[in-house]
Amino acid sequence: MKPRHLPLKHPTPNGQEFMDIIMGKSKSPRVPLVEYLVDDVLVKPIITNLLNREWADLTNEREAQKIYLDNQIEFWYRMGYDFVRFEIGLNFKENHRESADVIPDSMHGRSWVDNQQGQITNWEEFEKYPWPKIEEMDFFIMEYLATHLPEGMGFITCHAAGIYEHLAAIMSYEGLSLALYDEPDLVQAVVDKIGGLLYDYYRHLLDLDNLLTIFQGDDMGFRTATLIAPDDLRKYVLPWLKKLATITHKNGFPFFLHSCGNIEAVINDLIDDVGIDAKHSYEDIIIPVEKFQEKYGNRIGVLGGIDLNILSKESPEKVQQRTRQLIEICGGRGRYAIGSGNSIPSYVPLENYLTMVDEAVDCMHR
Repeated sequence: MKPRHLPLKHPTPNGQEFMDIIMGKSKSPRVPLVEYLVDDVLVKPIITNLLNREWADLTNEREAQKIYLDNQIEFWYRMGYDFVRFEIGLNFKENHRESADVIPDSMHGRSWVDNQQGQITNWEEFEKYPWPKIEEMDFFIMEYLATHLPEGMGFITCHAAGIYEHLAAIMSYEGLSLALYDEPDLVQAVVDKIGGLLYDYYRHLLDLDNLLTIFQGDDMGFRTATLIAPDDLRKYVLPWLKKLATITHKNGFPFFLHSCGNIEAVINDLIDDVGIDAKHSYEDIIIPVEKFQEKYGNRIGVLGGIDLNILSKESPEKVQQRTRQLIEICGGRGRYAIGSGNSIPSYVPLENYLTMVDEAVDCMHR
């Protein structure tokens, strides 16, 4: 299915209107686009084939970085988004396992956290752990993106990975599960170090030009429940999420949360105590986005929701149909932006991604 509108020749981004729609301050009938991440496997052919631009991988070399970042800006701009979404984070030492990507022409392999063996399993390892230093962080990438945006566009970012994700990665999922019972003080010490570093990192993010919102990712669930007990999330993780949301709000910005899995047990805590302003990441098998919006859409904004099984496995016609359906149902209720239920990983067919965006753009201009 060939895109009818993409890439846009004359985009008219409006980052402030995007935020006003999600925050319920605007009655605009427009249903904007949103996405958490788009893999470079899909970005590259759009840049080189549709936009006829030179590609450069993201390296430590400044000129290559600038080419890469200019391409990122052009991608989000010409696809019809009101913002550029990009994240980097502190270099926490974590154990990972790796394999080749399932996509033959991928620019990277698959990497996932080692769930059995963590970097910190006892107090001695805690004392020896090489905690990253804020003063050694290079913020050039973020500053460049934030200051090179087309007129009307905003910047959306966060620390790459959240409180729970780093806690489970540093201690390992198995190690964290045991420590919650055997050494809760160690868990508290680790999470406080992580939280304090992310809090200081936010001070830099909140000073960026053209910032629209913090859109923090922190996957706390799986298909049927939260990854650790809800009470443990309330004790260790949510207080730090609340601190991040609070400093964001105090600086005049909303706080959006991307969290995968079934987090129904703590959603009221996230809305009423943490203070999230919008929620992202949905799977139809857990709760379709329109059902979530029925329950909570009068309290927070709702972002995305096209299930990855549809985007990665179904035909372009099915993708178009689901996109139109969510624009009509969720967009009709307001405080909604259309996009994937999670992100756009390398295995989503390019045609399906373009079909989703093209249909959303078409609906905007009807």
